[in-house]
Amino acid sequence: MKFNLELEKAVKEIKKTKAKIVLIQLPDGLKPQATSICDYLEKNTNAKILIWSDSCYGACDVPNIKVDLIIQFGHNSLQPKI
Repeated sequence: MKFNLELEKAVKEIKKTKAKIVLIQLPDGLKPQATSICDYLEKNTNAKILIWSDSCYGACDVPNIKVDLIIQFGHNSLQPKI
């Protein structure tokens, strides 16, 4: 099964925010792709990419770690209630 991980969107966000240390958080089904994602992001940015290997239960499960940017893959975006 193919997924569109929107890696170019992640690259643009890393560059826009000038993040130097970025944490990627993946659901279990995408964790086998973690090193490939990390390699791609490091190759296309100046950031050091860290992989969160602990649990990932959605947007409310944000790791308490000091980084410049956290990118969560595999979740729907949070939409404001109107």
